[in-house]
Amino acid sequence: MGGAMLRRWLEAGLDPARMTVVSPSGRAMPDGVRVTRAVPDERFDTVMLGFKPYQLGGLRPVLAGLAPRLLVSILAGVEVATLAGLTGAGAIVRAMPNLPVAIGKGVVALHGTGELDRAEALMAPLGLVERIADEALFDVVTALAGSGPGFLYRWIDAVAQAGAALGLPADQAARLALATVEGSAMLAARAEASPAALAERVASPGGSTREGLNVLDRDGALVALLTETLRAAAVRNAEMAAAARG
Repeated sequence: MGGAMLRRWLEAGLDPARMTVVSPSGRAMPDGVRVTRAVPDERFDTVMLGFKPYQLGGLRPVLAGLAPRLLVSILAGVEVATLAGLTGAGAIVRAMPNLPVAIGKGVVALHGTGELDRAEALMAPLGLVERIADEALFDVVTALAGSGPGFLYRWIDAVAQAGAALGLPADQAARLALATVEGSAMLAARAEASPAALAERVASPGGSTREGLNVLDRDGALVALLTETLRAAAVRNAEMAAAARG
């Protein structure tokens, strides 16, 4: 995710000479970006944490030496209070980006103790930026927007499989499903009406779309399924937060 964010920032015009990436493996980075295997002994204005949450414990000694003006963390489930106890940062902001940030069409949720204007300006080239006032809701936001692309990809695949089950060639069904989702999402994003209202506009009384929607809407099954899906992801985020505090 950190790499996707970096590439988008560079595409949006950020000077690569202003970026330093700490990569223990020495992984190659875009031209002009400085890469080091260990945190340099110097002061940085802004630091972003982009490693796996389970690595937090082993990196505590390194984090103790960090004192940037702004610390941005994309570590799922790791709370601001936990990070505040590990670093000397002036302000800490949690950010939850999702995969489409790579093309500037992502979602980035923010929650922090200060410097939110700076954090929002930094994230603006990545897509929609939303501030989350209550950190207790961050696990839900992570489940919806952070994990959401994975759930949507599964839905696209399921629609394609359904088309193939009814006789379409599998490759053709996959193309149709993907293009349908892409176009419908773009239209919904530009429309003044809500997605629910748009669905009603497509569904003529007694028509085929209405019959299909009747299946999706029956007993609130679709909403119940997605609520259960988001709850499972949110619970896992809370479990990771508890592990980080421990």
